[in-house]
Amino acid sequence: MLTRDFSFDLPEHLIAQFPPEHRGESRLLLLDRKTGTSSDHVMAEFPELLPENSLVVFNNTRVRKSRIFGRTENGGSVEFLLLKEREPGLWDAVVQRRKRQKIGRRYSFPEGVEAVLVDKPGDRGILRFDPPLDKAYLERNGAIPLPPYIRRSADESDSERYQTVYSREEGSVAAPTAGLHFTPAILHRIRERAEIRYVTLHVGIGTFAPIRTEHLSDHRMHTEEYEVSVETADAVNRARREKRPVVAVGTTTVRTLESAFSEGKLAAGRNSTDLFISPGYRFKIVDHMFTNFHTPGSSLLVMVSAFAGREVILEAYAEAVRKEYRFFSYGDAMFIQ
Repeated sequence: MLTRDFSFDLPEHLIAQFPPEHRGESRLLLLDRKTGTSSDHVMAEFPELLPENSLVVFNNTRVRKSRIFGRTENGGSVEFLLLKEREPGLWDAVVQRRKRQKIGRRYSFPEGVEAVLVDKPGDRGILRFDPPLDKAYLERNGAIPLPPYIRRSADESDSERYQTVYSREEGSVAAPTAGLHFTPAILHRIRERAEIRYVTLHVGIGTFAPIRTEHLSDHRMHTEEYEVSVETADAVNRARREKRPVVAVGTTTVRTLESAFSEGKLAAGRNSTDLFISPGYRFKIVDHMFTNFHTPGSSLLVMVSAFAGREVILEAYAEAVRKEYRFFSYGDAMFIQ
């Protein structure tokens, strides 16, 4: 199957640059994957659209303020996106104008912090910070790393709106954006008719990246770390025994649940996954999926196509374009039944 089979035309003005004025006020497209029919709703209606006695699973990762700016010895500004701390003070990072940055170059940061570029493996850089950075430092000096299709700098409101209201475990460089639609009031109404549990998957930079291979079979998925608690594993396995539907909120939750399936059940514990879900994949855990509208040629669009069928998804996307739904991270939502 070819990557170009997962492209579609999207007018620029439908790419949401800001969240809705109030959280929880997005539009919601309900898609029946068996019939291919869809209907228009709003987020306030979502609890009533859930099948009764569902188990609804969310990803509770939290976005780190991982975009920081350093100065070279010549006074130039360089942007860094911190991805993962290998050991105290040693970070993998995306480096602005990476080819121009030489190994051994030093950078100065606010509050007297300095760093040196110690290596440039692959398309990344490795920096050693002195003193090591901590969470408080990044809170004071870092910025939320908005996706590149949001063509503006992050402002103070993004510190709150680009986080889910239930985020707990810090470590992502991108939000699990399907969860941005949920408010405490909507979660309360869900609990009145369904069970709620959480997993953690720390979203990596690969979420932004399009598939660059001509054939899907040649694509290699980025690796992300996840954790499934004993309580969540027990709840999912109990729901499956009782034939109650499992609803995954977001593609990162889908990826976690499907990756942690082992020997006929969901396994608790910490692990990492490079699972690439594409058409032909047989879903083991997830019965329904709540998600955003994804970018053309992305692994996320391929995943929802594997779940609902490529033709069904592309027709639903075409319908969403005709009705001017908002797309991508700050856009509207889709519930696939």
